[in-house]
Amino acid sequence: MSVRITLVAAARSSSLLAERFDDDRPLDQAGWHEIQLAAHALVPLNAAELRYCSPTARSRATGEALGFAPLAQPALRDCDMGRWRGFTLSEVTAREPAAVDAWLTDSRSTPHGGESLLAFISRIGGWLDTRPAEDGSVIVAVTEPAVVRAALLYALKLPPSAYWNVDVRPLSTVTLTGLPGRWSLRLEASA
Repeated sequence: MSVRITLVAAARSSSLLAERFDDDRPLDQAGWHEIQLAAHALVPLNAAELRYCSPTARSRATGEALGFAPLAQPALRDCDMGRWRGFTLSEVTAREPAAVDAWLTDSRSTPHGGESLLAFISRIGGWLDTRPAEDGSVIVAVTEPAVVRAALLYALKLPPSAYWNVDVRPLSTVTLTGLPGRWSLRLEASA
């Protein structure tokens, strides 16, 4: 029994330098424009039997704009950043440089009082492993870029330190195929 899950990174809600931890702002003008440009390539994904999204405003709006009518999944929420929620990385680094260093180097650390990177990756992996396993099932999920990174690490059994080396751009897609505990990365040929 093999399941196919395509993860779509939500359109942007701010510029990269203005991104905030645990950000739940709606799509900005650039995000809506990105959706219009990418829709022709992504709309075919609405044929998936199951369509999900992270519970953030930008993930829901991206899924709706693409015609997915996604069901919000609390397990697909971004990493809980505790007291750093709402701040940019540069703002937190200016106030708590040692804490940021610990967070970036130790996947078990929670200097912000929220969720560790390791716990986040495990939560996303748990979501992957509990998808309906009917042979041939096709699933699409619009998520935060951090969720896509966590899913890739879990599926490929990569160390948590690799998280910082995965760049997920808005509206990019990644497809995982397999079944609980046995996932493969599927790269599609371009048309």
